[in-house]
Amino acid sequence: MAESAPRQYVPLTCHGHSRPVPHLSFSPLEKEEVYYMISACKDGNPMLRDGQTGDWIGTFFGHKGAVWQARLSPDASTAATASADFTAKVWDTHTGELLWVLQHDHIVRAIAYPFDNSDMLATGGFEKKLRIFDLHDQKPLSSPTSANPSVATPVTIETSQAFEIGEGAHKDAIKFIVWAKDPNVIITASGDTLRWFDLPTRQCIREAKLEGEIKSCELVYLAPAFSSPTDIGGGLPVLSVAAGKTAYFWGGVRAEDELKRMTLPHGIASVGLDLKGRKIVVGEDPGTWARVYSWEDGREIDVHKGHHGPIWSIAFSPDGNLYATGSEDGTIKMWKNCDGFYGLWRGGVSGSTGSD
Repeated sequence: MAESAPRQYVPLTCHGHSRPVPHLSFSPLEKEEVYYMISACKDGNPMLRDGQTGDWIGTFFGHKGAVWQARLSPDASTAATASADFTAKVWDTHTGELLWVLQHDHIVRAIAYPFDNSDMLATGGFEKKLRIFDLHDQKPLSSPTSANPSVATPVTIETSQAFEIGEGAHKDAIKFIVWAKDPNVIITASGDTLRWFDLPTRQCIREAKLEGEIKSCELVYLAPAFSSPTDIGGGLPVLSVAAGKTAYFWGGVRAEDELKRMTLPHGIASVGLDLKGRKIVVGEDPGTWARVYSWEDGREIDVHKGHHGPIWSIAFSPDGNLYATGSEDGTIKMWKNCDGFYGLWRGGVSGSTGSD
């Protein structure tokens, strides 16, 4: 193999879902090499997995419609899911039990936690309203008996108890919500427009109209032990957005300093960013391949084949050593992004290891 050629590793394939996977995300790093992955699925059953191996941990049962997004809280103690059944739900990641039901009046497409607060949630969807729910004052009541401590009564919170931010600002359904490193700033993706909101005033403070409908919008960051001032974004999170044939990137504590935009020869269904390795990974649209491009000069450096449907979501692990792709084909694939032994990968040459 030539020195400059990309080093191929056999991906790990995670089965279990019966419908398309529109979204997946990782938890923060709990301790060295311990983190989790959660996947949303149109089968209505989000799944929790070991983030490093993809091994199934549990399935959250209770939604009565497709689950569009799923995220883990900053302390990984809860998981939040956004569904077509007009609810967002919050789950205990240790017991699997349902803790909160956030009732809405239409399909919920987007959900987000702040960077460092597991008691707050932002939701958005077909109501075209950005809402903030404070869970801190409405804790589920656990059973007083230690014989069955897992029995708790979920708390239902109506939208009237939430705070609406930027009333009337959205003209289209909210598809993604990102909470910036600055806890007072929230960004939404709606139609072809990104909007930045200031929480104290509840006002929209900036809009950016992009090339086309926004297909992917995520805040990418590494665990503090792995981040560095030499990373893309200087050690701060980077907002990565796909719209039309262009990938856009913003940095800074408010995710509003444009770092780069990269126009590709094909449409983009999803985008992931390797902050340390300085490359981007995109799901082509239309198509089923993931293509890897150099951050510096935009040249294509690798192609990942294996999915049998569009790749709707790409997420990097908190240590940057792997990334996962979620597809219309109902599978998740995990791709190694480091040299040497890691997780279930044992070798360092093409095709020498992995499970498929």
